[in-house]
Amino acid sequence: MMKCLLLSLIGLASFANGGEVEDFVGEAKKKHGEFGERAARFLVEGMPKSDRETLKKDFLMTNLDLAMKARKEFPWAKDLPEEVFLNDVLPYASLDETREDWRTFFYPKCAELVKGATTTTEAAQAINKGVFNLIKVHYNTGRKAPNQSPSESIKLEMATCTGLSIILVDACRSVGVPARVAGTALWSNKRGNHTWAEIYDGGQWFFTGADEYNAKGLNRGWFTGDASKAIESQWQHAIWASSWKKADSFFPMVWNMKNREVPGVNVTSRYMKKKEASEGVVYFRVWDTRGGKRLVATLNDSVKTKAGTADLNDMAELKVKTGDTVKVTFGDEAREAVLPESKTVDLYWDQLK
Repeated sequence: MMKCLLLSLIGLASFANGGEVEDFVGEAKKKHGEFGERAARFLVEGMPKSDRETLKKDFLMTNLDLAMKARKEFPWAKDLPEEVFLNDVLPYASLDETREDWRTFFYPKCAELVKGATTTTEAAQAINKGVFNLIKVHYNTGRKAPNQSPSESIKLEMATCTGLSIILVDACRSVGVPARVAGTALWSNKRGNHTWAEIYDGGQWFFTGADEYNAKGLNRGWFTGDASKAIESQWQHAIWASSWKKADSFFPMVWNMKNREVPGVNVTSRYMKKKEASEGVVYFRVWDTRGGKRLVATLNDSVKTKAGTADLNDMAELKVKTGDTVKVTFGDEAREAVLPESKTVDLYWDQLK
């Protein structure tokens, strides 16, 4: 096994709360054999300092027990490479969210959702399609924090892209589907940040928006055009995937940029291969008033804008030029807007002619 897993029991006991962690490794070996010991050591090696000093043996064992149960029970988990299981199924957290026992909550629900699935992708699709309606959590900017844990989002019945992605990753992991959080700190066109999920199947990683199920499959989403223009050499414009295993870089968490404890892998190149959005594409949102609500309006009788639980960055796309007049229809009324020189346009219904 990797050298990083050869953390001695003496080393485990050398920090605050070391007794809990040492007992965890010992019980993992006793209950799950050599593989259980390797899994426990891997988990401990990747822990942020605060987790090592606070998490208890019982919490860690519950997480390990249920991860091992999923590996034995679901066909897509049984043959996973050990390193993928350890890094992308076993961990009890993705980013810096509140630590909690989400496996006990999600396991029975997601086991039911994936009953008819035979592959990893089918299982991930079934979860993305069903779990958010099941727990009644959808996109809403009124959430308290971007990095909410599942229970925090469930309590509020709302989350934004990061909170939704944490839910999807946890729900997938609860039934042995390898998953991780991915995202960018800032799109190259400076429209903002975004977070989504990645799913491992058949030796490859695929992406999907959380609570954005697409019946056509994975590797589809409103953000593919933006992702294709990511800049690999500029960390803030690159695309990152979270990791439990230590890495040379960190996952940029825009809500806490000083925190560099979450390892990150630069995966920009996989997204840059996607077909780029056409030149002249402009992104639109329509609001009733400044500071008001988004509206579902029709642009040039062809494209509808997004509202409600749609991600704030999920914008309607229209190929137009600066200075063009765009027809905006809301309800039975049509108005017009002259486009400024911008790739992102916010239109306010009460100000349109």
